Amino acid sequence: MRFALAAPVLAAALALGGAVSAAPVPPISAEALTALEGELVVLHGEEARPRAKRGLAQAASLWRASDGDAAAFAEMARTHFLAVPAERDALFTRMQRVLESVDGHLLEVVRDLREHSDLDRGEILAFDEAMAGWDPSAHVLDDLFANRLAFAVLLNFPLTTLAERLEKGPAWSRREWAESRLAERFGKRVPAEVSQAVATASADASRYVAGYNLRVHHLLDEKGRRLFPAGKRLLSHWNLRDEIKACYGDGKDGLSKQRAIQKAMERIVTQTIPRAAIDSPWVDWNPFTNEVAVTKSLEPGAPPLPRDFSASPAAESDTRYERLLAGFLAARLVDPYAPAAPSHIARRFEEDRQIPEARVKAMLEAVLTSPSFAETGALVRERLGRPLEPFDVWYPGFRDRGPYTEAQLDAMTRKRYPTAEAFEKDIPRILRDLGFPEGRARAIAANVVVDPARGSGHAWGAARRGDKAHLRTRVGADGMDYKGYNIAVHELGHNVEQTISLNDIDHTLLSGVPNTAFTEAMAFVFQERDLELLGLGKPDARSRALATLNTFWGTAEIAGVALVDMAVWRFMYEHPEATPAELKAAVLATAKGVWNRFYAPVFGVADSPILGVYSHMIDSFLYLPDYPVGHLIAFQIERHVEKAGEVGPEIERMARQGRLTPDLWMQGAVGAGVGPEALLAATREALAEVKAAR
Repeated sequence: MRFALAAPVLAAALALGGAVSAAPVPPISAEALTALEGELVVLHGEEARPRAKRGLAQAASLWRASDGDAAAFAEMARTHFLAVPAERDALFTRMQRVLESVDGHLLEVVRDLREHSDLDRGEILAFDEAMAGWDPSAHVLDDLFANRLAFAVLLNFPLTTLAERLEKGPAWSRREWAESRLAERFGKRVPAEVSQAVATASADASRYVAGYNLRVHHLLDEKGRRLFPAGKRLLSHWNLRDEIKACYGDGKDGLSKQRAIQKAMERIVTQTIPRAAIDSPWVDWNPFTNEVAVTKSLEPGAPPLPRDFSASPAAESDTRYERLLAGFLAARLVDPYAPAAPSHIARRFEEDRQIPEARVKAMLEAVLTSPSFAETGALVRERLGRPLEPFDVWYPGFRDRGPYTEAQLDAMTRKRYPTAEAFEKDIPRILRDLGFPEGRARAIAANVVVDPARGSGHAWGAARRGDKAHLRTRVGADGMDYKGYNIAVHELGHNVEQTISLNDIDHTLLSGVPNTAFTEAMAFVFQERDLELLGLGKPDARSRALATLNTFWGTAEIAGVALVDMAVWRFMYEHPEATPAELKAAVLATAKGVWNRFYAPVFGVADSPILGVYSHMIDSFLYLPDYPVGHLIAFQIERHVEKAGEVGPEIERMARQGRLTPDLWMQGAVGAGVGPEALLAATREALAEVKAAR
């Protein structure tokens, strides 16, 4: 490669690069398969032929020379092909139980390994990083193929494509769906060293993101003034974005704060941010001039200035894009071992989301090309009384907070939740207020543990019944501020879905939801009620119309971010030899291109790179499209819940469906497939209502 390797994981990914050059070739000939099929038909009767033919082809496609010769394959097939239904039932039942146990216990181990990296437990030491990068599950798939259990499944249960599931799935029984998911577990055979490379790249990127804070007391505005109080430490991008939202009610300095944060964000995306300004209490930084200097306002409790510290203006130097490139190179190592989805892009859309990439792109563009985008933008401009600026993509003013300022909300949440434990104790009450019956509220709450997050909040569900889901959010020394509370309510929505779809489902092989966007949707339904859960009133017709506009504006914002993420992965696959500098140039060009196409006509500002600031792009490997699709799904669920009257029973009914295809799940949940139509129609109605009320 043509650049210095800044991260060990990048070197590791490149060292494995030979694995990408050629796909493994199955050593079993077509003639041998035909002969073996005939032998099984003789043994078990003609009615076994269709199953034998398909099972042998599935097993042979993943057989490797290291598994043995054709004779070894034939012996394996004779042993593990099951013609008696009761024997297939036994294999299904036992594999379901064993996989739940294996998945669940290994998840607990990984959670323990990552504890000091993920949670606010003090300083991260070198061995903590090594622990966070270790994936003890990396060899499980290898072991299951080596001991022939994976081949037993492939011989007896059908591997299905997305097209088959979309076409035939509506007529399947729950058992047939579970069998499909069982076989799917073994649809690709990724070597342990490749799985470990992906896990290492992910952990490396997560550490980078979790430590990317700005001490904004030292962030200066265009005039060199301090704007933020001492002690405020904001994680990029989550807390920076949320601070922009909070500043809309911040009087005369609010606009200056927003502009300073936007300029800092731009410096992060362009990688012109001085390295010395990242999470440093010792320097003041003016993002407009990009000057840094040793601060004259050291914060109380700040550590002493290190002897070797230099307030150098030297830029971060493309580290952000080195991490992104390392993630791509690691993910690409999987490609030869996934013939049905031979790219990370295909795997994310065809396997994970179960919605074709082209359809997702069309849904997002439908939102951004809707006339309602320009109309809503004009309404935002009118409400602000000034021209729009790029950071106004995060305008939160359609959320009706009543008379409460951010500071007042902070005071309320800090008093109510001084610790993570205080929030955990309040979960039964929260669930009751959402309509869950007393018994169910307590049962679900008993399966959720709340932890103080080192980075932004996240929800980590369990994978076996008997374990608990974990909710992570930031809790300051003086308690949980409103941002942390808002995140906690969102993550609680995830945990509730995770708990129900694991513990209250007929087949654990179907646990979960069709894709991440669905659990995001349920989390959004919870999050929309955060003020109501503080006892600050229920929505009326006007606030519901404003809430619709808020959902639409938020969907339009994150739709563009998702389109950037999608286009960047396309670029990396088309230019696998790109350097970090070349990747940075592509990200900037893509972010500006998406902005200029969809946003510049609404905002009146061209060439903003701000859509490239999301940290998910660096550590979550093409995750961002789940958010806008989640908004669309959440709106459909929200509308249904409104008509039903209570959140709890409907969320429970929906979550019990498990991991079907998206449209089939949505049909069962709300009576319609996934799409933007409901949100677009409601936005038109909301705009008309708001205009009529002027």
